Amino acid sequence: MSAMDYQRVQCPYCGEPFETGVDCSAGGQQYIEDCPVCCQPIEMKTDIDPHGNLRSISALRNDD
Repeated sequence: MSAMDYQRVQCPYCGEPFETGVDCSAGGQQYIEDCPVCCQPIEMKTDIDPHGNLRSISALRNDD
């Protein structure tokens, strides 16, 4: 069983969909990932259940 889960998300800047890997063994996380299309920094937030399954992933603008 793999701890990686691949999910399709949409860039909150350019709107392009792309696939990203989520390491479910690390629990819920918050991290920055650059869009592979427009290179803008996306704030990714993951929610992992107690069994190591991905509940949700969100891709948010990182406008500081």
